[in-house]
Amino acid sequence: MRLPAAILVVSSFLTTVALAKVVSWIDTYADITITTFTHSDIQLEHQGKVIHIDPWSVSDLSQAKPADLILITDDVNHHLDPKAIARVRKPGAPVAIAANGRAQVPDGIVLANGDTREIAGVRIEATPAYDIKPGEPYHPKGEANGYIVTLGGKRIYIAGVTECVPEVRGAKNIDVVFFAMNVPLERMEPAAAIECLSAIKPKAVYPYHYDQEWVRPVPAGGKRPQPTTRGLKELADALGRQEIEVRLANWYPQ
Repeated sequence: MRLPAAILVVSSFLTTVALAKVVSWIDTYADITITTFTHSDIQLEHQGKVIHIDPWSVSDLSQAKPADLILITDDVNHHLDPKAIARVRKPGAPVAIAANGRAQVPDGIVLANGDTREIAGVRIEATPAYDIKPGEPYHPKGEANGYIVTLGGKRIYIAGVTECVPEVRGAKNIDVVFFAMNVPLERMEPAAAIECLSAIKPKAVYPYHYDQEWVRPVPAGGKRPQPTTRGLKELADALGRQEIEVRLANWYPQ
């Protein structure tokens, strides 16, 4: 059984992050149920409809509900995991993918940056997610997606792995954003994340995809490292002063 996030993620510095909300792995926003699995693996539920974003086999998918819709942001295994997709997908449920996912999800619905479609009765906006700073790993413009999902009148933004490019900082009327931090090559350092989120002005933020060491493959018999908390306090303090709620979830269980 999974323990609460307060024990596993931020217990060592909880008293210093006064402006953040430490959430259980099952949380709610309005009438939307949000389940935070691992790294960037998210489940959204609203009025009986289940949407899964970037399901990953490292997660405890025995706790996942069968998905009516799956969204995939990128083609890296911790985003696009065919076994995890098969595990959570209802028969015939649509899978929306970025252009780089065609080979691994042949029946996927390819959404280009800027596309807006209703899929499985849900409005989905595919947003750009890309890098400017050169070096590997590199996400060129047009290859990967973020998504804005509208549920119950609320706009949920899964930003994906991206720098603070104009299309990201220009996202409007966002209620909840899942925002990556500490991405490789210092492309989204805590200060840059704070600046970008200050421009977006969401009502609530879930920092996610912020421990790149934890997600590296582990040799047989090995253990994953202790999860980092780098930047979480700074993010919570800075955004809290702007009345933007920061929600800290247990993305990296031990």
